[in-house]
Amino acid sequence: MAVRFNEDKELVEIIKKGLKEKGGYCPCRMEKTEENKCICKEFREQIADPDFEGYCHCMLYYKSRD
Repeated sequence: MAVRFNEDKELVEIIKKGLKEKGGYCPCRMEKTEENKCICKEFREQIADPDFEGYCHCMLYYKSRD
């Protein structure tokens, strides 16, 4: 299992800027809750799932199974 940034460097920079502006909370979500603090609860659960492969909600991270 490996977690890496999206290959699209421009997208990564946009999302990182949004994270900075929102104090580390997912720029794609309205609520500033602990569940939405990057790395969000949803993606932490996906990371823990051995069968999951794919991007997090905001497309910043990608989890591969290899």
